[in-house]
Amino acid sequence: MIANPKRKTMAFSALLVASGAFCAPALASRALETVTAIAFDTAPTLDGVADDAVWAAAAPAKLHFKKGANFGDKGSTDGTIRAARVGDELFLLLQYEDPTHSERRSPYVKQADGSWKKLKDPEDVGGDNNSFYEDKAALIWPIDNSIPDFEADGCFAACHDDEPPKPYGNKYTENEGERGDMWHIKSVRTGPVGQVDDQWLDHTRFDPETAKNAGRKSDAKTGGGYTDIELVEGMPEFMASDGKAANKGGAYWVMADDKVPFDESRFEPGDEVASIMIAPFEGDRGDIALGLSWNDGVWTMEMRRKLVTSSETDVQFEDLTAAYPFGVSVFDNAQVRHAFMQKPIALVFEE
Repeated sequence: MIANPKRKTMAFSALLVASGAFCAPALASRALETVTAIAFDTAPTLDGVADDAVWAAAAPAKLHFKKGANFGDKGSTDGTIRAARVGDELFLLLQYEDPTHSERRSPYVKQADGSWKKLKDPEDVGGDNNSFYEDKAALIWPIDNSIPDFEADGCFAACHDDEPPKPYGNKYTENEGERGDMWHIKSVRTGPVGQVDDQWLDHTRFDPETAKNAGRKSDAKTGGGYTDIELVEGMPEFMASDGKAANKGGAYWVMADDKVPFDESRFEPGDEVASIMIAPFEGDRGDIALGLSWNDGVWTMEMRRKLVTSSETDVQFEDLTAAYPFGVSVFDNAQVRHAFMQKPIALVFEE
């Protein structure tokens, strides 16, 4: 794991005005802290700015995360979450401190001899990149209250960190029929196309041939998504039409509708280019809209989803008198070693 950068002091405390202290697991009988989705007439613009009237009106719930790779102060960071309902849609605003904007997700680098090599974390022994990755965040919601230990243990109800061969273990629920809805925000792979990666979780155990991701699965799609750019005859197959190196004003991703054949003559040794091509998900996997930005050490992520969808792998917010527990985790340039909350919180709707 790479050394953690020192965190700078930021005027972020003004965002943390609502109490959100979390109970220890032993105090599961106490009610969860809540974030209230206010009823509002005007939807926010999903631009990662969060200067909309609805966010000024919505009270934030305080979040504290710990033990995440690359975050300073023992892997800890703080944030807030706000919620609103506009018509038949739910809006969430997640903000949290991250001292570094990480987007160098395993780019190709031109070598002195003209060859191309992908940047790799030298300590990554399998699916555990903590050096050349992207910033991410994730929310998980039990589907139909099917995870009985979730209110007490939150995401830990599905975490199994002692299972080789993966350095960080696997994620799956304990029993058949227990399912979770995962909203996976990937700042490089889905952020630029304005979407959250809509995924889900079940009880599937790890198998190196049939279930490498154990219980983690993706919602159905009919097109779009992200894919690796491969080396063809020693060079990346595609590049963005502007021909810029990612470390010289270009991007660390290529939009599928902007790809052109790779032009070796545009680059010199030391130049970095994207190894990932992206496009909006079509279908169920793309039904959560996103606007995000990183500014002065703070991530701002605005999300929008229908309260009720037609998908069996989505949480359904049908009952506006119910409480919906969920967990949040944040990733600083880490593939899996996220910072986590000790306890989940619950989404409730304004009467």
